[in-house]
Amino acid sequence: MHDPSLFTGQSDDGTFVPFTDILFNALLGFAVMVFIAFALIKPEAQAGAVEVKAEFIITVTWPDRNPDDIDTYVEDPLGNIVWYHQMQKGFMSLDRDDRGNYLDTITVNGQSVVDPLNQESTSIRRNIPGEYVVNVYKFTDSTHQPDPVTIKVEKINPKVSVVYYGQVVLTHKGDERTVVRFSIDADGNVTGTNFRQVSLVHLVRQ
Repeated sequence: MHDPSLFTGQSDDGTFVPFTDILFNALLGFAVMVFIAFALIKPEAQAGAVEVKAEFIITVTWPDRNPDDIDTYVEDPLGNIVWYHQMQKGFMSLDRDDRGNYLDTITVNGQSVVDPLNQESTSIRRNIPGEYVVNVYKFTDSTHQPDPVTIKVEKINPKVSVVYYGQVVLTHKGDERTVVRFSIDADGNVTGTNFRQVSLVHLVRQ
């Protein structure tokens, strides 16, 4: 007769209770599941990489919360012009038309949420050799104050590089400036820049 206070590693019928084997198999199964979960994570998600389908990106910004409406106009070598009324033309697109503080406030769960950022962006998806023209235009002048406007032109492929970065000041409603002209070859290499002024607003309104 067995003393119930003693643990012998056997059950009453004499068979061994494989407790350590069960524990080992459970840990092994957990390790396998963790390995599979990490294997399913995409490398690009781990790296936080963002793939941009464009050759050039043009970004125009002006002070946060400024109510004035600044517009971007871009002309390609074929004479196509993108602006707020024609947001896609040729291989260019005005991806964001910002109208100052217009429609910058939305209601979430009964509370007003404001987006203070004033920014427009234009993308060039294909390399068309020739000259591109980048203009900015002050459409409204609610502040009656000069607006500093920052413009950045970036070449995306094969790696990101800055073609132009600078600032102009638009002083009144209807003020238009040619920020930069840049020329590229068929491979997208920038071959030159200049700052000769031209009115793209006049061209689209003819």
